[in-house]
Amino acid sequence: MSETQKLDFSVVNGTTLESFNQQKNLIKRMLKGNSATCAECNKPLTLQLPPNTKNAKPAEKAPGIYCAKGCTDIELDMEAVALLK
Repeated sequence: MSETQKLDFSVVNGTTLESFNQQKNLIKRMLKGNSATCAECNKPLTLQLPPNTKNAKPAEKAPGIYCAKGCTDIELDMEAVALLK
């Protein structure tokens, strides 16, 4: 590719931004306690939070939002939340 040719990423950037905003809004709704369904299979999504005490049994999955079939699998980084305590 020559120096004068430029790639147009505007379509990809727009799709990526839309997907990011959808996931961000889903995470906000779930953390507020609202229910949601998977966009792929329409099954209910579950929110897995980290244990809230040192004596609590560790969870099987990492903190995140999951669907029973595995279509939705959003792992949340809870390290920043733990530092606030």
